[in-house]
Amino acid sequence: MRNAWFQVHKWIGLLLAVLIIPLSVTGAALVWDDALDHALNPQRYATSGSGLLPMQRYVAAARGVLARGDRIASLALPAAAGEPVIVVASVAAKPKRMAGPPPRKTVWIDPATARVLDSAGSGGGLIRTFHMIHGSLMIPGVGRQVVGWIGVAMLVSSLSGLWLWWPTVGRWVRGLRWRRHRNIDTNLHHLLGFWIALPLFVLSLTGAWISFPQVFGGAQGGVQGGAGGRPGARPGGQRPLPLATPKLALDAVIARGIAASPGAITKIDWPTDQKPVWKIALAQGDRAITVADDDGTAKLVPPPREPLARTMRRIHDGTGMGLVWQILIFLGGLLPAILAVTGIIMWWRSRGWRAQLKARQRARVEAVAT
Repeated sequence: MRNAWFQVHKWIGLLLAVLIIPLSVTGAALVWDDALDHALNPQRYATSGSGLLPMQRYVAAARGVLARGDRIASLALPAAAGEPVIVVASVAAKPKRMAGPPPRKTVWIDPATARVLDSAGSGGGLIRTFHMIHGSLMIPGVGRQVVGWIGVAMLVSSLSGLWLWWPTVGRWVRGLRWRRHRNIDTNLHHLLGFWIALPLFVLSLTGAWISFPQVFGGAQGGVQGGAGGRPGARPGGQRPLPLATPKLALDAVIARGIAASPGAITKIDWPTDQKPVWKIALAQGDRAITVADDDGTAKLVPPPREPLARTMRRIHDGTGMGLVWQILIFLGGLLPAILAVTGIIMWWRSRGWRAQLKARQRARVEAVAT
């Protein structure tokens, strides 16, 4: 039984190492993607102050860099002092060869002056490339499923590795010794593999959950929406489109929202062709206000219960999970790459000593024969 698990563990590592390494490294980097974006694109965060202007000023500034036909989808005010205003728009032109959601454009704006700091499409930049590698290995069509099956394989690998790590003689604490073997790479593989096995199991499970929402959707009473289980998605996996010309002006929406429930506004989502309702997010208690675009009716809505799929994604990427878990999943990204490399070294070395053993056995047979 132990040898069977060893063969499974070995061949998963050998066959998938070239895919596991980029998935692991990009996953580790994306744990702190906001900090990485600050480092890679400091111009987006070069604000001149924290004072706020009327929101219509930010909309006008964003429209100045958007193309004709682009539709504003949301406006987010700074979450902390020194942060920019962020406007996201749905891009009008979409190449026919592109599948999935329509591309979007993000505009970063200085809150104190309404000066545009930077703008970028959703398909460019190093962080977006990391997301594409981690989510689909940049394989068109079936990439997400490929990543999902790699997650299943890593789940099996983490369990089989823990089984193989367990000492066959004596207490389990013997396995925590550094010098279980004379080679450094083997000791690294055993020790790092033990400490990361359970976090890696969780990351692999949640990664497979994200890749196969239809499979796990049954646990939530069925997957709602379109492709990928995204609520409100169009057939074919596209997002709802923001209305090109909403009936209500932004200032009127804000006035009606504040009248319904005063509070500091953090974000406004524009009405869409599927749901012609403005949504105003408030800072206090995660409250939100909806304003109907047709008649201006404003309603205070309670915070929605987080769906299980969103919880699984937060566990996987560390959003709102605290520093300790973020460090664990960061290591859960880096260490599998190290385990893949040390595993290959161990396998290559074993080929050498097995060849030497066979040579000695042949020499003995030849010596006896002569």
